[in-house]
Amino acid sequence: MALLAVPNIIQDLIPAAASESINPWTWNLNLNASGLYEYLPTMHALSKFALLGACAVQSVMGLPEHVERREANLLKRNVDDWINRETPIAWEKLLCNIGPNGCAVRNQGVPAGVVVASPSRSDPDYFYTWTRDAALVYKGLADAFRRNYTEDLHTQLKNFVSSQAKLQGVGNPAGGLNDGQGLGEPKFMVDLKEFTGEWGRPQRDGPPLRAIALIRYAKWLVENGHKAVWPTIENDLKYSAQYWNQTGFDLWEEVPGSSFFTIASTHRALVEGAQLGAVLGKPTRAYTAVAPQVLCFQQSFWNAREGFVVSNINGGEWRRGRDANSILASIHNFDPSAGCDANTFQPCSDRALSNHKVVVDSFRSIYNINRGIAQNKAVAVGRYSEDVFYNGNPWFLATFAAAEQLYDALLVWKAQGSIAITQTSLPFFRDHVSGATVGTHTAGSATYNQIISAITAYADGFIEVASKYAHSNGALNEQIDRNTGQPIAAPDLTWSYSAFLTATARRDGYIPTGWGAGQATALPAGQCQKFEVAGNYNLPPTPVFPSNLTPAANAPVEQITAVPTGCTNPEKVFVTFNERASTSWGQVIKVVGNVPELGSWDVNKAVPLSASKYTSGDPLWSITLPIQAGSSVQYKYIRITNGVAGVSWEGGDNRAFSVPGPTCDVQNRWDNWR
Repeated sequence: MALLAVPNIIQDLIPAAASESINPWTWNLNLNASGLYEYLPTMHALSKFALLGACAVQSVMGLPEHVERREANLLKRNVDDWINRETPIAWEKLLCNIGPNGCAVRNQGVPAGVVVASPSRSDPDYFYTWTRDAALVYKGLADAFRRNYTEDLHTQLKNFVSSQAKLQGVGNPAGGLNDGQGLGEPKFMVDLKEFTGEWGRPQRDGPPLRAIALIRYAKWLVENGHKAVWPTIENDLKYSAQYWNQTGFDLWEEVPGSSFFTIASTHRALVEGAQLGAVLGKPTRAYTAVAPQVLCFQQSFWNAREGFVVSNINGGEWRRGRDANSILASIHNFDPSAGCDANTFQPCSDRALSNHKVVVDSFRSIYNINRGIAQNKAVAVGRYSEDVFYNGNPWFLATFAAAEQLYDALLVWKAQGSIAITQTSLPFFRDHVSGATVGTHTAGSATYNQIISAITAYADGFIEVASKYAHSNGALNEQIDRNTGQPIAAPDLTWSYSAFLTATARRDGYIPTGWGAGQATALPAGQCQKFEVAGNYNLPPTPVFPSNLTPAANAPVEQITAVPTGCTNPEKVFVTFNERASTSWGQVIKVVGNVPELGSWDVNKAVPLSASKYTSGDPLWSITLPIQAGSSVQYKYIRITNGVAGVSWEGGDNRAFSVPGPTCDVQNRWDNWR
């Protein structure tokens, strides 16, 4: 028996979640005389999921069948028991880190809807709010909300929308909102003021991740007869379309370059944003035009010879690239409509499974706590093998992510009734079923049954590893000491609790609504294009929510499933400005002109060009802008050094051209600095 105080939101969430038929346990929450809830999980008849795993166990690693079955059943019971005890604790601890009334941040100046990474103020000081962490936490909350409506959780989501609308307008060392660059600032003070200390900036994963989290909630609004909170989402989508091909700091905030996690998140955000925007009647052409090029670039991270994703390129070459970054990208882009598609790196794709093996194996020998564990068994997983932060340790969130990818794969295999093994994924499967062969194995076959049982146990093993090293009271730190197994660094890390909840939701069989991945797997013909579309950014208005914002059974439901294709909004003509101008490190070329899209001659609103095509032999800067058809445009280029204070205008008269009538053809302006 575990005694704990359960907040109202948890009282609402647990019974509803546990009452679903996919859950192999029931929940009894009894209020005792002390005002505490007695949390009494009671096992009932095994679910179909568990029966399949128990009945299909075979002797795949040399042990007698009855021994394998006994070990699998014991593992499942142990994991079931820990999840039963940990779930209400994880919910309570996660909500404790959200302002204004979370138990760990109350009366500490944390506004409503702001996620504090950890209550820790020293060694390490994580008492800040990170755009990335907050977005991932609220993405999980939005999916939980869609699964089981509660008014308390709904309030949390509305608070998040309001806090992020305000945060987008906060100037910071990365920049401001005029050209969108300030959206790339990674972290802020908990009162939403700028953080001015030294840090790895910009980080380009925050805006697409925040867009994804907000879109998850916005879809629920639309499906229940309410309009979405589009302005905040739109700023983040514009940033993603404009800056996706420019380097920034990686997921772990340590090396500049191109990050697989960031690119994969950007692709999803643009696709899902176009999906939502089409329903709302908003311009989506920039997102649908850029998304295929982002996906095309995403393929360049794949190391076919060694079978894994090189998680950071164009920087950070001192790392081999075997990084939990890639596993996190796979689980956060999970969409069963895409099946086992490799281009979008779906969890059951041959590339993602091969990568899972390579990344997990990279930690088997370097951590003392993993020594002696068999190849087909789960181990503690870290960020990357060269990690030196706190001596380089396993992380709870990475270990949960390793489990979640496998649970995702199992869900798809069962839904489609088959498992495809390729030469790429064969080493992964042979770790668990020694007789696995290349081909498609259908439900009911011996190989299919063996794989389902083995991978179910393997996934559960990662949960068991985390349970072994968690605090006895259920608290989760950031890391696990690689030698002693003690939980260390950043106590009560919000992301750790969120990672536990999303992994175990997949184990439960819960699949979030898709994001259109099944319609966005195709790569563009020919070579990848460095196509970036700039946007005009505006401070979002304070969100206003209707008083009757509840699930409406009779509301006109608009299903959000289709991803727009082809040319939309041709009245906004795409004009690409190409300027050849030699620059020094730290200098930027911008374009400014007489139309609103070019800042109306306001230098503070000038549009930055991208140097993604710049080389020493061809100093080309370029950017694409949607400009109203029929406009008479005058413009000039400026060179910026150390901010607006160092502005140099090019010489000569204003450049001029007329934008043609509505068209889907891209208009190019080719210029040289003068």
